[in-house]
Amino acid sequence: MRKLLLIIFILISNQIVLAQETKDKFSFEFKNSDLTTIIQTIENSSSYKFYFKPEWIQANKELVTASYTNISIEELLDKTFSTTNINFLILDQKIILTNNNRIHDSLPSNYFATSNSSSSDKASDKGFQNPIFYKQYDSIKNFGSKRNASIKFIGKESDITNKINCTLSGYIKNGATNKPEPNVYINIKGKNISATSDNQGYYTLQVPIGINIIEIKSINYKNITQTVMVYNDGLLDIEVQEDTNLLDEVIVKNGRAKTTETVISGLVSIDLVAMKNVPLILGERDILKIATTFPGIKTTGEGSAGFNVRGGKEDQNLILLDDAVMYNPQHFLGFFSAINPYTARKAEIYKGSIPAEFGGRLSSVFDITTKNGDPDKFSGEGAIGPITSNLTIGTPITKGKSSILLGARATYSDWILKSLDDEDLKNSQAGFYDGILKYNNTLNENNSLETTLYYSHDRFSISSDSVYKYSNRLASVKWDHDFNKRNKAALIFTNSEYKFNIDYNSNNTNDFDFGYKVNESQLMLKLNYSLNKQHTISYGISSKLYNISPGYQHPTNPDATLISTDIAKEKALESAVYLSDSYKISKKLLIDLGLRYSFYASMGEADVNIYQQGLPLSDETAIGTKHYNNNEFIKTYGGIEPRLAARYFITDDFSIKAGYDMTRQYIHLLSSNTTQSPTDTWKLSDTNVKPQSAKQFSLGLYKNINTADIELSLEGYYKTSENILDYKVGAQLLLNENVETELLQGKGRAYGIELLLKKQLGRLNGWIGYTYSRTFIQLDSEFSSETVNNGNYFSANFDKPHDLSAVLNYKFTKRYSLSTNFLYQTGRPITYPIGTFHYGNSDYTLYSDRNQYRIPDYIRLDIGINIEGNHKIKKLAHSFWNISVYNVLGRSNPYSIYFNTDKNGEVKGYKTSIFSIPVPSITYNFKF
Repeated sequence: MRKLLLIIFILISNQIVLAQETKDKFSFEFKNSDLTTIIQTIENSSSYKFYFKPEWIQANKELVTASYTNISIEELLDKTFSTTNINFLILDQKIILTNNNRIHDSLPSNYFATSNSSSSDKASDKGFQNPIFYKQYDSIKNFGSKRNASIKFIGKESDITNKINCTLSGYIKNGATNKPEPNVYINIKGKNISATSDNQGYYTLQVPIGINIIEIKSINYKNITQTVMVYNDGLLDIEVQEDTNLLDEVIVKNGRAKTTETVISGLVSIDLVAMKNVPLILGERDILKIATTFPGIKTTGEGSAGFNVRGGKEDQNLILLDDAVMYNPQHFLGFFSAINPYTARKAEIYKGSIPAEFGGRLSSVFDITTKNGDPDKFSGEGAIGPITSNLTIGTPITKGKSSILLGARATYSDWILKSLDDEDLKNSQAGFYDGILKYNNTLNENNSLETTLYYSHDRFSISSDSVYKYSNRLASVKWDHDFNKRNKAALIFTNSEYKFNIDYNSNNTNDFDFGYKVNESQLMLKLNYSLNKQHTISYGISSKLYNISPGYQHPTNPDATLISTDIAKEKALESAVYLSDSYKISKKLLIDLGLRYSFYASMGEADVNIYQQGLPLSDETAIGTKHYNNNEFIKTYGGIEPRLAARYFITDDFSIKAGYDMTRQYIHLLSSNTTQSPTDTWKLSDTNVKPQSAKQFSLGLYKNINTADIELSLEGYYKTSENILDYKVGAQLLLNENVETELLQGKGRAYGIELLLKKQLGRLNGWIGYTYSRTFIQLDSEFSSETVNNGNYFSANFDKPHDLSAVLNYKFTKRYSLSTNFLYQTGRPITYPIGTFHYGNSDYTLYSDRNQYRIPDYIRLDIGINIEGNHKIKKLAHSFWNISVYNVLGRSNPYSIYFNTDKNGEVKGYKTSIFSIPVPSITYNFKF
């Protein structure tokens, strides 16, 4: 019996010892389990109880698949929470979880030591291994007692870390639309640490461990101050709200940082708020007119409808309104922009380092984005001026989720003309209107939808028997989808149409209706992928279909002798794929490498003229036609368009940038005028007209001067181009079935240097820009009929070597300011008659080489007084008065020079001017 009891005692003792050895050992197998499931499993299989806030656990979406055998609770928790921000502390059978920070179960041994104790001794204690933690230890103690919802904790605190700085990154989004906001400047208060969000709204900062205060101060968004406690690398997404009170004074820093930090050279960002202070013709705010005050962007003259960017022709600019192409962005023959300034949210102009996502034009991209309506409240703004009135309103559809923006603008110039005594003016017509409707809807956290509809219409009558009309119609639909924080996509459909019409009605049998139309539809898929901290990938595909009606002329009288004419329609398909990588090699060096491949196909149905080989194109050398069926490819073109941009920081506020761009253009503007006009037509590349191409090299220096928000930039460029379109002398472009016989294609060469000094803060602010540039064209051929100026390079119509502009604003008080706009330009080239000769019993005029002479230089000074209403927050509407005088000097600047032969056979020159006297105006602006 004793032996039996002894054996039982030994067995029980062994079991107790075995249980004590294995009581804290566990075996678990998890398959696609979330943290909540893991915690429940541990509680059900042990005596441990967890204490935590559910939202900490639910914020971690990662699933765990793992198998553990005989693992301690400490090891199990270490492995489970290793990829999260969760820390833990085990007290008996209680497991207390914390988010980001740790609970210290002991104080440093010398916590209460005297000041003579060495800092190295303090820093060596458990939980304070990093000296940075020790230096901020007192702040952390106070900080812990003040913890609240406004403080963000970043990363996971660990026992031992050798880090001094951590990486803080995330996305900046618009709180109303949930869409990424690019070019937002973010900095750490009191420290020389800053960054700017990229095109996907992504930013990254290197911040010291401990307490940091993040600031966002922008003229476009409400100021944000966010306190963060940084333990380790982590993510922080920031929502910004558009600033609805434009009259408040804010600190503008985003443009300054953007210029030096971004990789893009030759980028112009229009400050849509400060634009209200610039005095312009008849007090009308104008985005595109403001653009011409910056270096490298010119017009051929006052009242010109087109733009010349870095030696490019008017048709070489891609003008986008919410991704849809606008073919004629001007009202009133170029005096006003067709883009409503009160509906625009952002306007950026790429004149160098054009991103790979853009294509189809050689010189520049005008990327204009409209505002969204406020999804939370009804709001609006507008203006009443001497010629036009403007009203824009926004209203929520589903509060906090969707809204509509409606903008309308119209002129009452017809009413003014009819009130005049002059019979010719009383019977004339001149007017325009435009409207825009935008709907946006944040469908859910990952999806949003935007649709934009735009229409503009102009009409004018130079004589009582002809009425000219032209219009733009645009539509765009954009669906944004976020796959996750790294992967984003946008699917975009656009349609654009431009047309003009001439009604000739002289009450005779030859009255007619003349018209022209170009229409394009485009589908684009754009994707962005943030691979890591060094690489941001952008890629996509696009395809657009062109349909052009080159012109028709139909008699309106059944007894007319005029023959009805319809020029055959043109159709083409242009597609492209692109890939770019923004590669941050180091803190100083950033490279943007892009590759775009474009493919173009001219398509039937069409009858294409065939010309005799080895002879110039003319009616005499045409030997027949070839018929192509509907959608059959007539001629294809294509090629690779590399894009390269690089930025290197010489110092923290001084950078150098370089860029190389190759671009192709498959559509051409046909214009017999010196400047772009409403009756110009567009021609697609085909068998007889080749696409244009260009290469541009650019180099620039960018400097921020101290802390005075003064920006200084110096940029140089050199551009070469092929197959630039020009015309034979006396070319007939309208209603010409064989228009290719009137065209010439040659080479282009342009170079220049651009200087910009810009001050954004203080009583005196504004910018001064200077450009020295030259643009030349060469039209050389083995045939004399296709050769101009003996095949030598000659100045283009828009070659203006010197261009100086100064836009300055001085604030006397917060409500009163004085603005000036000064402009000097070299006169544009012109061809003069230099003599006469007698041939075949007739006298003929002898002209100089093409563009050998120049018209007089252009000089203009405008002055404006700006008066803001009181700045009370609670009031029905905020107001703003602008009183300005255009052309204060009353200088009769020449628009053009023309020549007539008098009765004595003498050739005389005459100068025409648009505004030869000072033009005063007063405009009332309001916002509610």
